[in-house]
Amino acid sequence: MNVETTRIEGIPIPVSRIGLGTWAIGGWMWGGTDDNASVATIRSALDQGINLIDTAPVYGFGHSEEVVGKALTGMRERAVIATKVALEWGDGGVRRNSTPARIRQEIEDSLRRLRTDYIDLYQVHWPDALVPFAETAAELEKLRAEGKILAIGVSNYSPQQMNAFSAAAKLAAVQPPYNLFERAIEADVLPYAREHGLAVLAYGALCRGLLSGRISESTTFDGDDLRNLDPKFQQPRFAQYLAAVDALAVLARERHGKSVLALAIRWILDQGPTIALWGARRPDQLRGINDAFGWMLSAKDKADIDALLAQHVTDPVGPDFMAPSLR
Repeated sequence: MNVETTRIEGIPIPVSRIGLGTWAIGGWMWGGTDDNASVATIRSALDQGINLIDTAPVYGFGHSEEVVGKALTGMRERAVIATKVALEWGDGGVRRNSTPARIRQEIEDSLRRLRTDYIDLYQVHWPDALVPFAETAAELEKLRAEGKILAIGVSNYSPQQMNAFSAAAKLAAVQPPYNLFERAIEADVLPYAREHGLAVLAYGALCRGLLSGRISESTTFDGDDLRNLDPKFQQPRFAQYLAAVDALAVLARERHGKSVLALAIRWILDQGPTIALWGARRPDQLRGINDAFGWMLSAKDKADIDALLAQHVTDPVGPDFMAPSLR
């Protein structure tokens, strides 16, 4: 496979421009998971040249990291592990906590679960307004000096927050929500990343599966699946987004002979210093990765895509429902 790669400052090997997202592998908020299938999915991604594995402690409250560690046993050197820090959980739910003490606890827990002695990219999961950003950054810089992490990133940060953070640590990456339907970062975070040489790890690249082309109005979501809470999956918005997917699928097929899924990923890759995070928990959900590489969308394609979205999605909504509580 001709996998496109990029560089993240501090990480010595090229990084695939599609990364495997492992939130669903943790089971929590995705209606459960199968660990054997998850291990097979991670190893299948590596075999296809997808070496970036993005996880977090809060995905299944440690479970996703444990599964990633199990899957990478004996092949750690083939993978670029990106995980996160600064969320805590308990009876009251999930809360932000980026204190140095919390970071010190989490790094050791993550290293143990991941069965490794270093993490390639360590990202602050959500900004914590109760701790100075420079204080959090300084603690991560200490971890980098100690060799426990190679590069530092943030997730869900604004440019102003990244500026404050950067006073005490060298930022290499930012991870915001970004897909054809959720584009708020184009106003601020994406230009900032271009200006400062940051890799952009776009999470939700397929918008919780909406852009996979596999969801219809009759699709149901089990248990604690977060799509039961996502306003995009509630009527009348659900029908609007599905109509947009149908129109995008026609454009992708007629102009490029591609699936709507390949179009959605290619669109992200064409936006600049971007990496698309592709969530999967079964090997068959990786089918079609290769179709996103080796071609580009034209200016006319992008303009027509924007027109289709404006025509069909008359009541757009962002991913704000996913934000965790403050302490």
